[in-house]
Amino acid sequence: MELQNREGQLVPEVTLKQRKGGELIDVQTKDIFANRTVAVFSLPGAYTPTCSSTHLPRYNELAEQLFASGVDEILCLSVNDAFVMEAWGEHQEAEHLTLLADGNGDFAEGMGMLVDKTDLGFGKRSWRYSMVVRDGKIEKMFIEPQKPGDPFEVSDADTMLDYLNPQAERPSFATIISKPGCPHCARAKQALADNRIAYEDITIGNRDITSRSLRAMTGHATVPQVWIDGRHIGGAEDLKAHLEQAVA
Repeated sequence: MELQNREGQLVPEVTLKQRKGGELIDVQTKDIFANRTVAVFSLPGAYTPTCSSTHLPRYNELAEQLFASGVDEILCLSVNDAFVMEAWGEHQEAEHLTLLADGNGDFAEGMGMLVDKTDLGFGKRSWRYSMVVRDGKIEKMFIEPQKPGDPFEVSDADTMLDYLNPQAERPSFATIISKPGCPHCARAKQALADNRIAYEDITIGNRDITSRSLRAMTGHATVPQVWIDGRHIGGAEDLKAHLEQAVA
């Protein structure tokens, strides 16, 4: 089946499902898309490797930039039931996304994106794609090329953001290794927060990481130790100097 670009057409009017607050809710596409700008990404299945490791997390990471670029909501669609989508969302960093279940494949079929994945034991699933929808009309589509496997080349969040706002800056992300009660750690965390750098805090002393691991990774036994975008920055004073240099 040849997948067709449907830019300029209206999205299908179907009923999707969402489980929220213990209730199964009907979501009408005519309501969710009307008078709004919506970024949509559709994928073959919850819990599958590319969807879980890259596709969904990056949309969540870039959500603030997408919202600042005029998007009202970011939808993740998959031919799964609402219970699976809810559970998957709880195991992902997806607080900025709306996960909707296209359980019967009605939306995917209406988009001409329902494909046969029986060779993988999936049955009928959505092809991977993304799109910008304004007031129910498809403005732009990014459809993965039709080739074997699960191509992931154009439906990613960065491509979406580049289309909406080519000048948008990407957010930085940090990891900090700290100890409870450490004033230098608290100072480093505050510096990251003041500079709007999201971070994960790994607490030393639990069974997962010890001072020996810290020394093996950094050559230092002192905390905090900070990494930003894959670069080891160092302690609190190193972080201060790094941030001051970035602003200069």
